[in-house]
Amino acid sequence: MNAPTPYYVQASPFGVRFNALLGKLARLGISLAGTAELSVRGRKSGEMQRIPVNPHSYEGSQYLVSARGHSQWVRNMRVAGGGGVRVGRKVRTFTAVEVTDPVQQAAILRAYLEKWGWEVNRFFQGVTAKSSDAELQAAAADHPVFRITVER
Repeated sequence: MNAPTPYYVQASPFGVRFNALLGKLARLGISLAGTAELSVRGRKSGEMQRIPVNPHSYEGSQYLVSARGHSQWVRNMRVAGGGGVRVGRKVRTFTAVEVTDPVQQAAILRAYLEKWGWEVNRFFQGVTAKSSDAELQAAAADHPVFRITVER
């Protein structure tokens, strides 16, 4: 019996171009609503892969949430265990640990959706910041969360 395919929403051609623009703006030092460019080493190529992300603070820690699901950057992060986030010339390198407790993940997702829902709700299949704890916990398996620790 085959394992179910992990949830992932691939970017449309427009989304790919828009993400490239957001990444370029972050490299130039222009952060729209807190976006940054994530760099993580590719698990197969070994080359640095870049994608715009929405770093999120929750209860004194920093997190990266994959709104689109089990994307390439998520798979790379699981192998690399860290990377860098960049806005302009400032690059913050970090280590990353995946949050696997659904209760903790649901609390982080709720806070993330409160801040970023206007941009990412369409990837959460009807789950919003106002959804029940049970609904958020059910969605947690589809939206990996990483706690990042910035190296000083």
